[in-house]
Amino acid sequence: MIQALIVDDEPTHIAGLVRHVDWEGLGYAPPLTAQSGEAALEALRGHRVDVLISDVSMPIMTGIELVSRCKELGYRLQVLIISGYNEFEFVQEAIHVGAQAYVLKPIKIEEVEAKLAAFRAAIEKQRDIEAETNELQEKVSGSLDVVKERFVHDLVLEGLADEDTKESWVKLLELPDLKRGVSVISFGYDRFMDGGRDARSRIVRGGGFLKAVKVSLADFPGVIAASMGTEEVAAVHLNPAPDEQARLEKGIAFVQQWIREQYGSSVTVGMSRICKDWSEVPLSYKRVKFMMAKARLIEGGQVLYEERLDETEFLEYRVREEYIPEIVRMLDKPDETAKAVEYASSVLDMLIALHPFAYIQAFGFGLLSELARKRKLQEDTSADLAIPVWQRLIDCTTVSQVKEAVMEYLTRYAETEHAKHNSQQHNLIQRIADYIESHIHENVTVKQLAELHHLNASYLSVLFKKSTGKTVSEFVQETRMNKAMELLRDPHVRIYEVAEQVGFQTAAYFTYLFKKTTGRTPQEYRDYH
Repeated sequence: MIQALIVDDEPTHIAGLVRHVDWEGLGYAPPLTAQSGEAALEALRGHRVDVLISDVSMPIMTGIELVSRCKELGYRLQVLIISGYNEFEFVQEAIHVGAQAYVLKPIKIEEVEAKLAAFRAAIEKQRDIEAETNELQEKVSGSLDVVKERFVHDLVLEGLADEDTKESWVKLLELPDLKRGVSVISFGYDRFMDGGRDARSRIVRGGGFLKAVKVSLADFPGVIAASMGTEEVAAVHLNPAPDEQARLEKGIAFVQQWIREQYGSSVTVGMSRICKDWSEVPLSYKRVKFMMAKARLIEGGQVLYEERLDETEFLEYRVREEYIPEIVRMLDKPDETAKAVEYASSVLDMLIALHPFAYIQAFGFGLLSELARKRKLQEDTSADLAIPVWQRLIDCTTVSQVKEAVMEYLTRYAETEHAKHNSQQHNLIQRIADYIESHIHENVTVKQLAELHHLNASYLSVLFKKSTGKTVSEFVQETRMNKAMELLRDPHVRIYEVAEQVGFQTAAYFTYLFKKTTGRTPQEYRDYH
C-alpha cells in the first residue's frame, strides 16, 4: 500500500480529505496527518511516506519551505501542493523546489484523486525499477561473468592506466600481480566467408562463438574471455607461462575448427606480445587488430603474432587514421586546445625518433593541410594563413625546424580558435542577458530563450551557468530584485506597481520573494532608503 501524509494548519481541511477521498480504492493506506511543517517532518522521521499533500500557506513553515526541507533531507516523495488562486505564484516556487503537482481551492475531490492515481502509477514504476535493479545487482554479485566482460573491455580499450581504476579491478576480481605480464588474444569471425546472416542468427552465432572460446581456453586459469560484439571475442591471458604456448595454440585450433564445422566460416586470430604493465595493453590490442584487418584482405583464418607486425605500415596507419584526426578533433574543442598542442608535440617527438626528415616534413604538410581544409569548409578566411607556413616547411632542412614551424602554427591556431569561441559565447550570453533585462516584466522561460536563440535548452542552461556563474532562473530573479530595488527608491511608485514592472502577478508573492532575497520587505527596504 502507498502511504500519504496530509499537512494543513486547518483541521477541517484535513478532515475533508481524509473522509472524502477513496484512499483504499486508489491503493493507499489510511493517510497520516500533521497540522504544521514541523509536525510533518516528525511524521516523516517515524514513517515511510510516499506522497506528501501540503497546503502552500501555513504559519512558521510554509508548504514551499516544507517541500524544500524534505528535498534537503533526501526524502523521495511525490508532492501535491494545495493553493488558493491568489497564491498561484507560490505554486510555481513549490514546483521549482520539488513539487510534482498542485490543485487550486476550492478543492475538487475528483481532481485530487486523479493526482493521487497518477502518483500511484509513478511510484509503482519506481518500485519496479528498484526491484529490477536489486535483482540485477544480485545476479552480478552471484556471477562474475558480467564483471569479467566489463574488465576485459576496459583493459583492452583503456588499459587501466588510472591507478584508482586498476586498484578497484584488482580488488574486485582478486587479480594477481603481473609477474610475467599480460597478453591479449583476439578471435575475429570472418563474416564475409558465410555471405552474411540476419540479425537473430548473428546474435545466436555470437553466443556460440563466445562459448567455444571459453570452452577451448577453460584449462588456463589466467584467461578471461569476453564478447566484443557478435563477431569478435577477446581473451586476456594473465601471467602466461612459457610452457602454455603449445596448449594455447591447440585451443585456438579447436575454435577455428568448431566455427568451420558449425557455420562453414573461418576465424582469424591475433596474439599480442606479453605486456609488462596494464597500460600497455590497448596499444598492443590496436596493433593486433591492424594485423588482422590487413591479413583478411588476402585470406581469412590465419593466426597472427604481434611480433611479426610491419612497424612502418602500422605507424603510417596511425598517423593517417589516429594521430592527425585526433589533433584536429581536439583543436575543435575549446577546452582541449592546449591539450591538442601538447599531444601534437609528443607525436612529433615520437615520429622524429623513428623516421627520417622527409617523413616528418610530409607529416607536417598533412596536418596543416587537414586544418586548412577544415577552415575552408567553415568558410574561414584564416585558412590562407597556412600558406606562409607551407612555404616555411619547404625551406626547412632539419627535423627540429619542421617541428618548430608546425608547433608555432598549431599554437597560433589553438589561440585563435579559443579566442573565437570565447568571443562567440560571450556575445551570445550578453544578448540573452540583455533580452532578459528588457523583458523582465514577462515570465521568460529557458525554453523560450533557447528557441529565440536557436539553441538546445539544456545546452543553454549549461553554457549560461558556465559563463555567468548563475543559472538562468537565478539571473532572472537577481535581475528582477535589482530592478525592484531601483524602483523602490522612487516613493511615487506603489509596491504593487513595482511587482508588476518586474514580472510578478501578485504583490504577495513579490513581497515573499523580496524578503527571502534581501532580508527586508519592500516597504522596509523603501523606508530604510
